[in-house]
Amino acid sequence: MTDPSAPFPASSPERTGILLGVGAYALWGFLPLYLKLLTHVPAVQVLAHRIVWSAIMLAGVVLVLKRGRGILAAATRRTLLMLTASAFFIAVNWLVYIWAVQHEHVLDASLGYFINPLVNVALGVAVLGERVRRVQGVAIALAATGVAILAFESSGSLWISLVLAVSFGTYGLIRKVVAIDALGGLLIETLLLAPVALAVLFAAHAHGDSAFGQDRATDGLLVIAGAVTAAPLLLFAAAARRMPYAALGLLQYVAPTLQFALAVFVFGEHLRPANIASFALIWVGLAVYATDSVRAARQTGQGRARLA
Repeated sequence: MTDPSAPFPASSPERTGILLGVGAYALWGFLPLYLKLLTHVPAVQVLAHRIVWSAIMLAGVVLVLKRGRGILAAATRRTLLMLTASAFFIAVNWLVYIWAVQHEHVLDASLGYFINPLVNVALGVAVLGERVRRVQGVAIALAATGVAILAFESSGSLWISLVLAVSFGTYGLIRKVVAIDALGGLLIETLLLAPVALAVLFAAHAHGDSAFGQDRATDGLLVIAGAVTAAPLLLFAAAARRMPYAALGLLQYVAPTLQFALAVFVFGEHLRPANIASFALIWVGLAVYATDSVRAARQTGQGRARLA
């Protein structure tokens, strides 16, 4: 028997989406630990390896699951155009994030993913016609004020946060509306990016700058980039298709909070007064937003129970 007071019914796609989303964001939260092991590899090469090994791994998964025909059938011209766009945005996101971690900007990267819910809500309202309740509007205003503080301080690294937030928000929107499943979409994205990635790696090898083949530890880390990259993206894409896009804001805090903790307590990055004020406002905004969203979900569940 379903508990109508629960945020989502136990068997609902929304609850499945939440579980998938939490898994994705937890993996992203600990990603800097992996990338820190590759600081000696140029960011563009790390990105190229992520793309190539992801494509190989995903192709193997598709073959094992015998999903090739279904993916080919779904790959219409419109779908390919949309996936080309999403591939561009996720490549930009990956490159900036890798560079940020390598250059001790994990704190700025975490801010980008704290801003991401604002982008999700804005896109949900502007493109998908989703509505924002008054309390959620207050939450968004609080978080926006936090971003404005950093902008007023003229932080030279604010661009990292903004690029990460906008690129990933746009990527998520495209993947929500494109008519293909998570596995097929990610496979096609990586295949579209693979020629450019291979060109980068071949050029590095020709110039004697390739990091691959120098030592076994580095080679192993680069090879597992496929699994490190594909796993959370598959979880995220599946979650985005099972829950309202704005509701993803409920889960956004998981990854950046973990990244924030790593930046301050593990990597020793300096926390400026503007950072403290900005993060505080964004955290309060997210807490207000999450509380209101859970309350609304419970009311919806109770309403469904009365109609049943």
